[in-house]
Amino acid sequence: MTSMTTEATGVTGGVDTHSNTHHAAAIDQVGRLLGTREFPANLAGYQQLLEWLESFGVLARIGIEGTGCYGAGLTRFLRGQGVAVIEVNRPDRRSRRVRGKSDPLDAESAARRALAGEDHITPKDTTTIVEAIRVLRIARTGAVKSRTAAYNQLKDLIITAPDSLRESLRGKTLQRVASECARLRPELARLADPTQATKLALRTIALRVADLNGEISALDAQLGRLVQVAAPRTLALLGVGPEHAAQLLITAGGNPGRLRSEAAFAALCAACPIPASSGKTSRHRLNPAGDRDANRALYMIILSRLRYCAATKAYAQRRQAEGLSKRETIRCLKRYVAREIYHAVRADLSAPTA
Repeated sequence: MTSMTTEATGVTGGVDTHSNTHHAAAIDQVGRLLGTREFPANLAGYQQLLEWLESFGVLARIGIEGTGCYGAGLTRFLRGQGVAVIEVNRPDRRSRRVRGKSDPLDAESAARRALAGEDHITPKDTTTIVEAIRVLRIARTGAVKSRTAAYNQLKDLIITAPDSLRESLRGKTLQRVASECARLRPELARLADPTQATKLALRTIALRVADLNGEISALDAQLGRLVQVAAPRTLALLGVGPEHAAQLLITAGGNPGRLRSEAAFAALCAACPIPASSGKTSRHRLNPAGDRDANRALYMIILSRLRYCAATKAYAQRRQAEGLSKRETIRCLKRYVAREIYHAVRADLSAPTA
């Protein structure tokens, strides 16, 4: 009698990832469950997980949930070992209602989705310059949000400030207010006085704004340099600035092979109109899925072109004369720009970086 372990030659793995542990499942080429096991989420655990899966036979592929978060380290390790990794979505709600939820069940579901080909997304390569751009952009985005919160605090404090302070700061831009508040000199011995306490609060927040401005400027300089190295062709396109190019590179990922076609890239950017026709009505609606940050980058590029590009202006006028609304025209433009960006990004990612 032949054991299941020796009989199975094409093994598919599935992994449900968490911050401290990963739960793996193995199935054979006909979908029989070979086993499940939990491993620590560290380098030694990654090696144990791979050896355990390979003990069942020839490892064909591994489906992993969360390749961009909890499974990022495991994905990097497996790709470095030459293993075919597939990013899978979590089980649908109907399946969870029927079977329940647990780590072994989720790992088994990931393996079955990978075997059936329900998910065929190649994970992003997090060992390239695009990953460096992503992490720096996270830091910049956080600094910008903190600066916005500080500006809002300045505005709120001015509204309730004593009359002498309020009148001297009212009607000025927030940048000018921050500059003037940084020069305030409160009397620390009289902080029981609301005027002096407000001065100290305004000065503290204004100095925070100045620090954040310096942080954002430094990150902008570094991001601009990296984006120029990684995406010179994309930056050369009309209306595409460093921020837009950085976001579109992050959306595409560092490995150009994961972009199967320009239609797939458009869907990734939520720039593919979805049919919404019924009866005598024939129309398309906005795609609510995809990367919303990439969609916003396309929108900002289009706004720039509508202002400075004669060809884009002429196209918008023609489509609106045909009966399309402005929003529908912008959706069409997003699709055209996504096609143009796709070819530029593919060329940039395929070219060797210095």
